[in-house]
Amino acid sequence: MIVGIPKEIMSGEARVAATPETVKKFVQDGMTVLVETGAGVKSLYYDEQYKEAGAEMVDNAEHLFERADLILKVKEPLFNDKIGKHEVEMMHKDQYLITFIHPASPVNHKMVKQLAEQGITGLTLDSIPRISRAQNMDALTSMSTCAGYKGIIMAAEDLSIFMPQMFTAVGMLKPANVLVIGAGVAGLQALATAKRLGAVTYAMDIRPAAEEQAKSLGAKIIETSVPEELAVGKGGYAQKLPEEWLMKEREILSEVLKDMDIVFCSALIPGKVAPILITDKMVESMKNGSVIVDISIDQGGNCEITPPGKKEIIHNVIVQGIKNIPGLIPTSSTWMFSQNVYNLVKYLAKDGQISLDMNDEIVRSILVTYNGEIVHEGTREAMGL
Repeated sequence: MIVGIPKEIMSGEARVAATPETVKKFVQDGMTVLVETGAGVKSLYYDEQYKEAGAEMVDNAEHLFERADLILKVKEPLFNDKIGKHEVEMMHKDQYLITFIHPASPVNHKMVKQLAEQGITGLTLDSIPRISRAQNMDALTSMSTCAGYKGIIMAAEDLSIFMPQMFTAVGMLKPANVLVIGAGVAGLQALATAKRLGAVTYAMDIRPAAEEQAKSLGAKIIETSVPEELAVGKGGYAQKLPEEWLMKEREILSEVLKDMDIVFCSALIPGKVAPILITDKMVESMKNGSVIVDISIDQGGNCEITPPGKKEIIHNVIVQGIKNIPGLIPTSSTWMFSQNVYNLVKYLAKDGQISLDMNDEIVRSILVTYNGEIVHEGTREAMGL
């Protein structure tokens, strides 16, 4: 099997789908690996290292797409301005694609239909099930870990005060207060990072299990009193709450926010718009110079005034809606991502070729397009099929 690693073309994307380390593993498994020239430069993995690992370097993206049986990418296929073609147009029938397709997102529906029409088998990393045997393939969890860590570092950089308690000759300075809303993978990493930096940490999540995990990291829990049957859905994920309970959450938050220096927002509902938990008026009540980092912005944001893709000062509060935070620590995020992808390919490959077992939970979860059809349940629902 020929594996193709193209250079990512999304603006600002520094990651790549394979490192020299995973290329070496693919080659040892009997596969041929094509890497586009310069694909790893922004994540500090260089062409010479890929060559040493056994990759064949390809100058032309079209040639790479044409020759490969399997394409590994970080981001969904996009229009390549340099070549003047969409990446899907460069692909061919019976080719496999593994990447974050985000197929249910309306902005990607046309591209997903094109994948099906081209006869490409698309497998999306954002649907890896949260089961024990899939943990080492779960790129979404890996990238959430990166976002939780880097999001707190970004907030600390913007903060005008020390994070830890400081004892000086002129007196004592109190530690920063950090609130994490949504104690999933990213939220827990944010709590751990803020704690390492010396902050006093608080957590808010409607799921009892998430509260317990946050508490184990030393966070003080902001109680919501949401009944568990309303809060917890399939797979332990948060469910969409009725408006009356959302209003109660906002009431609790409105009092808590006044004392916070950093608020990290990561409350998400799978396949749905993120719940608005912080209103414009609530931001207005916050301390001057406090920071909101809203990593749920890809799904609309937990704060109603988060600026998508940028950072703004609103009501003397620094509000960050930066997207693709894992791409800001590209060496580590690429290393984690590439290991996840290698483990998935290894799992799917039999005798050096991809072999899909339709009875397998992992395969059923990640399969988006197959035999010219869109088969992904969440995508079909989003498209009204």
